[in-house]
Amino acid sequence: MAVNSLGGRTALVTGAGKRLGRAIALALAKEGVDVVVHYNRSGKEAEELSGELQNSGVRAWAVKADLEAPEDYSTLVERAAKAAGSLDILINNASTFPPSSLNTMSLDDFTASMDVNTWVPFALSRDFFRLSGKGDIINLLDTRITGYDWKHVAYILSKHALALLTRMTAAEYAPTVRVNAVSPGLILPPPGEDQGYLKDLAHTVPLKRHGEPEDIASAVVFLLKNDFLTGAVIPVDGGRHLKEG
Repeated sequence: MAVNSLGGRTALVTGAGKRLGRAIALALAKEGVDVVVHYNRSGKEAEELSGELQNSGVRAWAVKADLEAPEDYSTLVERAAKAAGSLDILINNASTFPPSSLNTMSLDDFTASMDVNTWVPFALSRDFFRLSGKGDIINLLDTRITGYDWKHVAYILSKHALALLTRMTAAEYAPTVRVNAVSPGLILPPPGEDQGYLKDLAHTVPLKRHGEPEDIASAVVFLLKNDFLTGAVIPVDGGRHLKEG
């Protein structure tokens, strides 16, 4: 296995101001990676993170884009590359997680999740490939792509589609761009929930505990460092995928 040194590279992390995106950005900075911090509504958090990253010794820029607005996200990769000088890594982290069931899901629910969670990561990946021509793309999926999520049907359908696109783009963009993915499990409570949400579900995980954002970030770093991986999906879920289906 050849291990890449990540120092001096530049990454665009979508949704980097909070939650998993923030943990990934901090982990990349520890490896010496400069970070473009994408945000939409989390401007304060993005600016604070950029300052924290700069204080750690890397360069950082906060770049705004509404991933529901084509006029915004269609220029995101170009604007990020212009701010940083170049891009070597794209982390498609941002997503939407609305509740929906088979009985309640509307066409608008379906298309909204597919737009943000599938189309935008693909569009950014294609822009990255066309602009940079080499480097790494990491998509954030969900461990339940091995089964179902009956309470978030539109969401999980969009993640299934992104998993397929991960494999397709890995084949299409090789050998100069590697495309891999991480599938988080029980890591963070959904917006509006507290830590009790994780404790209540810990029994569903074979390891009988929930993970931490740093577990996801370390998997991202691993995929970036191992240069003989493409089209790989790593479930970081305490074994939860073993019980899906």
